[in-house]
Amino acid sequence: MKVEKIYIGGWFQRTTLQLSEIYDFLRYASSELKLDKKKLVKLHNNLGVKTVQFDIEGLEYLKITTEDNIDIKIFEDGLIVLSYKVNKEFSLFTDIDNVAKYYETKLSPSLNYLFSLGAPVPKELANIETVFPYFIVLNNATKKNIEELLEKTEKEKYFEFKNKDYDVIRGDKYYFINNKNKTDSQVERYIEEQIFIREFKAQLHRYLNLHRIIWERIDAVKENANVSGKDIIKQTSKIDGYNKTINLIDGRINQMSTYLKTRERIAKSDEHLKESLEMIGYRYETLGNTLSYIQYLWDMTQNYVKQAQSLFKDLQSEVTDKSINNLTIVTSMGVGASLLGLFTESVPTFSIFGVLYFFVLALIGWTVNIIMKTISKNRKYTITDIEYDKDIK
Repeated sequence: MKVEKIYIGGWFQRTTLQLSEIYDFLRYASSELKLDKKKLVKLHNNLGVKTVQFDIEGLEYLKITTEDNIDIKIFEDGLIVLSYKVNKEFSLFTDIDNVAKYYETKLSPSLNYLFSLGAPVPKELANIETVFPYFIVLNNATKKNIEELLEKTEKEKYFEFKNKDYDVIRGDKYYFINNKNKTDSQVERYIEEQIFIREFKAQLHRYLNLHRIIWERIDAVKENANVSGKDIIKQTSKIDGYNKTINLIDGRINQMSTYLKTRERIAKSDEHLKESLEMIGYRYETLGNTLSYIQYLWDMTQNYVKQAQSLFKDLQSEVTDKSINNLTIVTSMGVGASLLGLFTESVPTFSIFGVLYFFVLALIGWTVNIIMKTISKNRKYTITDIEYDKDIK
């Protein structure tokens, strides 16, 4: 048995415009955006790029070779695939760590900085931790060889797949592929589609979890029957922050159907994937259905946060009205004191007594104002909302 290559990858929503920006960065260590030129050069040098080639195979993509013996493919839809050709004695975890480390410490920081302006990418937005599927491509491996490798990694086999070109035994994060036909392109196409499908599904799952988190946080605010005046602005700011996050993610979710349809069309027209599509083809339809479900949930979440915003803005208005009323009371006290002076014989004159009289009135007004503000801040405001059955979700 010989280990030929190790593959890892990920998917970030991109377009052909951004692919051109990556191409310019990899060739010239530059960007048309207002980014630090010295930092761009430093990040470029850190990548150790040897060659960059622009190509097309269904989708436009960049093929990059590096000094670290790692080859990279970056597709226009955002799919990234890294491969490492094993030219020495194979060390499973060491070699995998080397490829993963290159991605995490070199490639990912470079792309993150290159696209640091504008709306955040989904993985940053949803706080998604990168978890790679690891693809180990073997040659002349027996089933026993692969099962021994699986035993060292995950112990549990999820599924097994065979065709005339390659065999696949998969755990959770590890795919062991025996390349029988010795044709890298066929194996790579299978790996690319698997990475896309897994990443697409993973992003949808994170958006589902984020929907749950935001919904429960809004619930936690609204479930308090009473809230003090001083906390209303703080809670309103929180809800406004949730609304911003929801709107950003909503745009990303609505883009995802385009990527899925394009990948499905290209995969179904690829002869290399004809047999494997019998196994993975249904996932495109399933992912489409899951995407529609997430879009529906996200619409519900948007409506819910807007309802919460309206609720707390009404409370803010109530606090403002009460503050105006308090100010009116203080002003009235001052006017009353002045009128009292006009109708009494002890009208203060410009003397020491008059100055003291003025300061006493000011002190009374200031004290009353402070007392009224404190009462307003600590006053409990009732949150009234329509009850709903959470089981309906």
